[in-house]
Amino acid sequence: MLPLWLLTTAFPLAAAERPNILLILSDDHSVPHVGCYGDANCQRFKITPNLDAFAAGGMRLNRAYTAAPQCAPSRISIFTGRSPVGLGVTRFAQPAKPEVPFFTDVLRSNGYWTGIDGRHQHLDGRVNDAPHIMETLKELGMRSLDTRFDHFVRSASTKGGNLAKVGEKMSAILDEVPAGKPFFLYFGFNQPHRSFGEDHDGIDPAQLVLPPDWPDLPEVRLDYARYLAEVRDLDTGFGLIDAMLEKRGLKNNTLVIFMGDNGEALLRGKGTVFDRGTHVPLLIRWPAKIKPGTACDALISGIDLAPTILDAVGLKPAPGMSGVSFLPALLGASFAGVKQVFAERGWHFGPITRTDGFDLSRSIMTKRYHYIYNAIPDRSYTPVDMPGGEAWTAVEAAHAAGKLTQLHERLYFQNPRPLVELYDLENDPFELHNLAGESMLKETEEGLRIEMERWMIREGDFVPLPTHVLSQKR
Repeated sequence: MLPLWLLTTAFPLAAAERPNILLILSDDHSVPHVGCYGDANCQRFKITPNLDAFAAGGMRLNRAYTAAPQCAPSRISIFTGRSPVGLGVTRFAQPAKPEVPFFTDVLRSNGYWTGIDGRHQHLDGRVNDAPHIMETLKELGMRSLDTRFDHFVRSASTKGGNLAKVGEKMSAILDEVPAGKPFFLYFGFNQPHRSFGEDHDGIDPAQLVLPPDWPDLPEVRLDYARYLAEVRDLDTGFGLIDAMLEKRGLKNNTLVIFMGDNGEALLRGKGTVFDRGTHVPLLIRWPAKIKPGTACDALISGIDLAPTILDAVGLKPAPGMSGVSFLPALLGASFAGVKQVFAERGWHFGPITRTDGFDLSRSIMTKRYHYIYNAIPDRSYTPVDMPGGEAWTAVEAAHAAGKLTQLHERLYFQNPRPLVELYDLENDPFELHNLAGESMLKETEEGLRIEMERWMIREGDFVPLPTHVLSQKR
């Protein structure tokens, strides 16, 4: 039996006015790695022509952040409109409880056909797990996506030869939509998730512009070129999907959202709550609704997508959704937005003795400042998905040989890490200089800590509050 709030929700929009909705997620893809965000490398080597053209036809959100720097908690927060902490899904691949509504449940209960396909979306656990874990998830109703969607494919790769077939695949999926019904379709890309291919044809590592927080080593440059080649593949696949919409006459009545699920699997990206761990591209096109070639600087969180999508079709958010609709911004109306966005980090798939496997960090981001709380600072930094690879091995070797700069030694090998970090993004966008403890920013730091603690209390966070830890430290 459907919950009463689903049964009583009604569309104020006429059936003919309901847009189709297509949500496309890239995997491990940070700002600035789309040309329209001004990235010199993407522009020089023409990495993202299709996404750039898409952005020109809609809106570019400049300050969009995911709620976590990891695939599973980030994606669940997008579908539920709630923080991973509040959902109790901070552990990698922990599904939300079955009674927690997705925005797609609301759409489906109000006349939408819903589908999910492409790269594994991590909404109900890992593809395969230990038998007792799979059994328990099923017993608790936490592994039931096949009943929550009209079309459901747990995991379909877009790598290799599958990339060229993405447009055809999407068209075949849409053939399942009943005539006269609006659809919602989620499609996930594997790219640019590791492992990268060795091909980086046309992208010269020596000509790449590296951010100042990366050691300038040949292996780091090569790794970066291979990453950008994966982004280029992603762009190719996106172009095939967009061409399919055009061919089928669906472009004008389809709200298309493109977003990165979390930060890039490069240095100080994925798995960290630094800017590149959660700051992602968000591009949205809705012909005749969103003015082409526009941009928005409002702070947006991944949890805001659910209420925004529902708002766009005239529906209210489900109970418990804490995100804020940014539909007014999309439509060109006045939009104050939120003053801060939050992010968290928990266990990732890896050893619990290193940060790539386990870290407990919390983050609050305002338009200018970024406050980070590292609850277990004694774990040395290790980049997610990079141990054993050429780039990180080269960085470790340079460290062992004493060849890293003082800056890079501090950024990558300081132990313990600072308990608290504070960055002025306006003057230090790469987060090189920790201002925590500076007397001139005492009020700013205290204000951010207080707002973080309010959020932690509201969300039922299990991590000790910074105030309590700092008082003991003194």
